[in-house]
Amino acid sequence: MTISKKPRGRGAFIVLEGLDRSGKTTQSQALVEGLRKHDVPTEFIRFPDRNPENPLSKAISDYLSSKTELDAMTAHLLFAAQRTEMRSSMEALLAAGTTLVVDRYSYSGIAYSMAKGLDKQWCSNVEAYLPKPDLVVYMEITPDQAALRGGFGEERYETRLFQEKVYQAYQAIKEDNWKVAAATENPAEIAKGLLESALQILDQCQALPLSRQYHSQRRQPLVQRQILGQ
Repeated sequence: MTISKKPRGRGAFIVLEGLDRSGKTTQSQALVEGLRKHDVPTEFIRFPDRNPENPLSKAISDYLSSKTELDAMTAHLLFAAQRTEMRSSMEALLAAGTTLVVDRYSYSGIAYSMAKGLDKQWCSNVEAYLPKPDLVVYMEITPDQAALRGGFGEERYETRLFQEKVYQAYQAIKEDNWKVAAATENPAEIAKGLLESALQILDQCQALPLSRQYHSQRRQPLVQRQILGQ
Protein backbone atom coordinates (compact mmCIF):
# COMPACT_ATOMS: atom_id res chain seq x y z
CA MET A 1 0.00 0.00 0.00
CA THR A 2 1.19 3.53 -0.77
CA ILE A 3 -0.08 6.84 0.46
CA SER A 4 -1.94 9.10 -1.94
CA LYS A 5 -0.14 11.80 -3.89
CA LYS A 6 -2.28 14.63 -2.58
CA PRO A 7 -0.43 17.38 -0.66
CA ARG A 8 0.65 16.06 2.71
CA GLY A 9 -0.98 17.50 5.81
CA ARG A 10 0.14 16.74 9.34
CA GLY A 11 2.07 13.65 10.28
CA ALA A 12 0.58 10.58 11.93
CA PHE A 13 1.10 9.92 15.63
CA ILE A 14 1.75 6.20 16.12
CA VAL A 15 2.42 4.55 19.49
CA LEU A 16 3.59 1.02 20.32
CA GLU A 17 2.70 -0.36 23.74
CA GLY A 18 3.17 -3.60 25.66
CA LEU A 19 5.03 -5.43 28.39
CA ASP A 20 8.77 -5.28 28.83
CA ARG A 21 10.55 -7.45 26.23
CA SER A 22 7.50 -7.58 23.97
CA GLY A 23 9.40 -6.32 20.92
CA LYS A 24 8.15 -2.72 20.92
CA THR A 25 11.51 -1.15 20.18
CA THR A 26 12.37 -3.61 17.40
CA GLN A 27 9.03 -3.06 15.68
CA SER A 28 9.13 0.71 16.23
CA GLN A 29 12.49 0.96 14.51
CA ALA A 30 11.35 -1.32 11.69
CA LEU A 31 8.28 0.86 11.20
CA VAL A 32 10.39 4.02 11.04
CA GLU A 33 12.58 2.41 8.39
CA GLY A 34 9.57 1.20 6.41
CA LEU A 35 7.85 4.58 6.43
CA ARG A 36 11.02 6.35 5.33
CA LYS A 37 11.29 3.95 2.40
CA HIS A 38 7.84 5.22 1.40
CA ASP A 39 9.19 8.79 1.55
CA VAL A 40 7.27 9.57 4.73
CA PRO A 41 9.22 11.98 6.97
CA THR A 42 9.39 10.01 10.21
CA GLU A 43 11.04 10.37 13.61
CA PHE A 44 11.45 7.84 16.42
CA ILE A 45 10.80 8.79 20.06
CA ARG A 46 11.19 6.51 23.04
CA PHE A 47 9.68 6.98 26.47
CA PRO A 48 11.25 7.10 28.89
CA ASP A 49 14.17 8.93 27.38
CA ARG A 50 17.36 8.03 29.24
CA ASN A 51 19.57 10.92 28.08
CA PRO A 52 21.91 11.65 31.04
CA GLU A 53 22.23 15.30 29.94
CA ASN A 54 18.55 15.95 30.68
CA PRO A 55 17.67 16.27 34.40
CA LEU A 56 14.30 14.52 34.05
CA SER A 57 15.83 11.74 31.98
CA LYS A 58 18.62 11.21 34.50
CA ALA A 59 16.14 11.07 37.40
CA ILE A 60 14.10 8.45 35.54
CA SER A 61 17.18 6.42 34.64
CA ASP A 62 18.39 6.44 38.25
CA TYR A 63 14.96 5.28 39.41
CA LEU A 64 14.66 2.48 36.84
CA SER A 65 18.13 1.20 37.66
CA SER A 66 17.20 1.24 41.39
CA LYS A 67 19.74 3.91 42.29
CA THR A 68 16.95 5.98 43.84
CA GLU A 69 13.55 5.25 45.39
CA LEU A 70 10.25 7.07 44.79
CA ASP A 71 6.71 6.45 45.96
CA ALA A 72 4.20 5.44 43.28
CA MET A 73 2.57 8.87 42.87
CA THR A 74 5.90 10.69 42.56
CA ALA A 75 7.18 8.14 40.05
CA HIS A 76 4.07 8.55 37.91
CA LEU A 77 4.38 12.32 37.94
CA LEU A 78 8.06 12.08 37.02
CA PHE A 79 7.39 9.93 33.96
CA ALA A 80 4.40 12.10 32.98
CA ALA A 81 6.57 15.22 33.30
CA GLN A 82 8.91 13.91 30.64
CA ARG A 83 6.02 13.28 28.25
CA THR A 84 4.70 16.76 28.98
CA GLU A 85 8.15 18.26 28.41
CA MET A 86 8.14 16.71 24.92
CA ARG A 87 4.58 17.75 24.07
CA SER A 88 5.27 21.02 22.27
CA SER A 89 8.10 19.62 20.15
CA MET A 90 6.02 16.56 19.23
CA GLU A 91 3.06 18.72 18.22
CA ALA A 92 5.34 20.96 16.14
CA LEU A 93 6.80 17.98 14.28
CA LEU A 94 3.36 16.54 13.58
CA ALA A 95 2.06 19.90 12.35
CA ALA A 96 5.04 20.20 10.01
CA GLY A 97 4.16 16.86 8.39
CA THR A 98 6.52 14.55 10.27
CA THR A 99 5.13 11.21 11.38
CA LEU A 100 6.11 10.14 14.91
CA VAL A 101 6.64 6.52 15.92
CA VAL A 102 6.70 6.41 19.71
CA ASP A 103 7.93 3.48 21.80
CA ARG A 104 5.73 3.72 24.94
CA TYR A 105 3.47 6.64 25.81
CA SER A 106 0.98 7.62 28.50
CA TYR A 107 -0.67 4.18 28.39
CA SER A 108 2.52 2.67 29.79
CA GLY A 109 2.53 5.22 32.57
CA ILE A 110 -1.07 4.42 33.46
CA ALA A 111 -0.66 0.63 33.26
CA TYR A 112 2.52 0.53 35.33
CA SER A 113 1.12 2.88 37.96
CA MET A 114 -2.11 0.88 38.17
CA ALA A 115 0.07 -2.18 38.73
CA LYS A 116 1.44 -0.37 41.79
CA GLY A 117 -2.07 0.28 43.07
CA LEU A 118 -2.81 3.79 41.82
CA ASP A 119 -6.25 4.71 40.52
CA LYS A 120 -6.82 4.63 36.76
CA GLN A 121 -8.69 7.93 36.64
CA TRP A 122 -6.10 9.80 38.68
CA CYS A 123 -3.33 8.52 36.40
CA SER A 124 -5.34 9.44 33.30
CA ASN A 125 -6.06 12.95 34.56
CA VAL A 126 -2.33 13.63 34.81
CA GLU A 127 -1.99 12.79 31.10
CA ALA A 128 -5.17 14.59 29.96
CA TYR A 129 -3.62 17.38 27.90
CA LEU A 130 -1.17 15.29 25.93
CA PRO A 131 -1.95 14.72 22.24
CA LYS A 132 -3.90 11.56 21.44
CA PRO A 133 -2.30 9.04 19.05
CA ASP A 134 -3.85 8.25 15.68
CA LEU A 135 -2.82 4.60 16.02
CA VAL A 136 -1.92 2.53 19.08
CA VAL A 137 -0.36 -0.88 18.54
CA TYR A 138 -0.39 -3.25 21.48
CA MET A 139 2.29 -5.96 21.31
CA GLU A 140 0.47 -8.91 22.85
CA ILE A 141 2.65 -11.26 24.90
CA THR A 142 2.08 -13.06 28.18
CA PRO A 143 4.35 -12.39 31.17
CA ASP A 144 5.59 -16.00 30.98
CA GLN A 145 6.59 -15.57 27.34
CA ALA A 146 8.25 -12.21 28.00
CA ALA A 147 10.25 -13.64 30.91
CA LEU A 148 11.91 -16.12 28.54
CA ARG A 149 13.36 -13.38 26.35
CA GLY A 150 16.93 -12.17 26.64
CA GLY A 151 17.67 -9.43 29.16
CA PHE A 152 14.53 -9.94 31.23
CA GLY A 153 15.11 -9.03 34.88
CA GLU A 154 17.74 -6.35 34.36
CA GLU A 155 15.60 -3.44 35.55
CA ARG A 156 13.24 -2.51 38.36
CA TYR A 157 9.95 -3.58 36.80
CA GLU A 158 11.14 -6.79 35.16
CA THR A 159 9.80 -9.36 37.58
CA ARG A 160 7.29 -12.05 36.72
CA LEU A 161 4.79 -10.94 39.40
CA PHE A 162 4.89 -7.25 38.51
CA GLN A 163 4.63 -7.89 34.78
CA GLU A 164 1.51 -9.97 35.45
CA LYS A 165 -0.02 -6.95 37.19
CA VAL A 166 0.97 -4.72 34.28
CA TYR A 167 -0.57 -7.22 31.87
CA GLN A 168 -3.87 -7.10 33.76
CA ALA A 169 -3.74 -3.30 33.81
CA TYR A 170 -3.27 -3.16 30.04
CA GLN A 171 -6.34 -5.37 29.63
CA ALA A 172 -8.28 -2.84 31.72
CA ILE A 173 -7.21 0.23 29.72
CA LYS A 174 -6.94 -1.24 26.22
CA GLU A 175 -9.29 0.54 23.82
CA ASP A 176 -11.36 -1.07 21.07
CA ASN A 177 -9.57 0.81 18.30
CA TRP A 178 -6.10 -0.41 19.28
CA LYS A 179 -4.37 -2.72 16.82
CA VAL A 180 -3.22 -5.89 18.58
CA ALA A 181 -0.11 -7.62 17.21
CA ALA A 182 0.91 -11.08 18.40
CA ALA A 183 4.46 -10.41 19.62
CA THR A 184 5.46 -14.07 19.31
CA GLU A 185 4.79 -14.17 15.56
CA ASN A 186 7.48 -13.78 12.89
CA PRO A 187 8.99 -10.28 13.31
CA ALA A 188 9.04 -9.65 9.55
CA GLU A 189 5.34 -10.46 9.27
CA ILE A 190 4.54 -8.21 12.24
CA ALA A 191 6.52 -5.38 10.63
CA LYS A 192 4.70 -5.83 7.32
CA GLY A 193 1.29 -5.62 8.98
CA LEU A 194 2.22 -2.58 11.06
CA LEU A 195 3.53 -0.73 8.01
CA GLU A 196 0.28 -1.35 6.14
CA SER A 197 -1.72 -0.06 9.11
CA ALA A 198 0.52 2.99 9.49
CA LEU A 199 0.23 3.97 5.83
CA GLN A 200 -3.53 3.65 6.00
CA ILE A 201 -3.73 5.80 9.13
CA LEU A 202 -1.42 8.38 7.59
CA ASP A 203 -3.73 8.73 4.61
CA GLN A 204 -6.76 9.11 6.89
CA CYS A 205 -5.44 11.58 9.45
CA GLN A 206 -3.66 14.18 7.32
CA ALA A 207 -6.61 16.58 7.26
CA LEU A 208 -7.68 15.91 10.85
CA PRO A 209 -6.62 17.97 13.89
CA LEU A 210 -4.90 16.35 16.83
CA SER A 211 -7.17 15.64 19.76
CA ARG A 212 -6.34 15.51 23.46
CA GLN A 213 -5.68 12.30 25.29
CA TYR A 214 -8.36 12.33 28.00
CA HIS A 215 -11.17 14.41 29.44
CA SER A 216 -10.03 15.25 32.96
CA GLN A 217 -12.44 14.47 35.82
CA ARG A 218 -11.63 16.64 38.83
CA ARG A 219 -13.94 14.92 41.29
CA GLN A 220 -11.89 11.71 41.48
CA PRO A 221 -9.89 11.30 44.71
CA LEU A 222 -6.78 9.19 44.90
CA VAL A 223 -8.05 5.69 45.54
CA GLN A 224 -5.79 2.69 45.60
CA ARG A 225 -6.72 0.15 42.96
CA GLN A 226 -5.66 -3.38 43.81
CA ILE A 227 -4.59 -5.67 40.99
CA LEU A 228 -3.97 -9.34 41.57
CA GLY A 229 -4.01 -8.96 45.32
CA GLN A 230 -1.36 -6.25 45.67
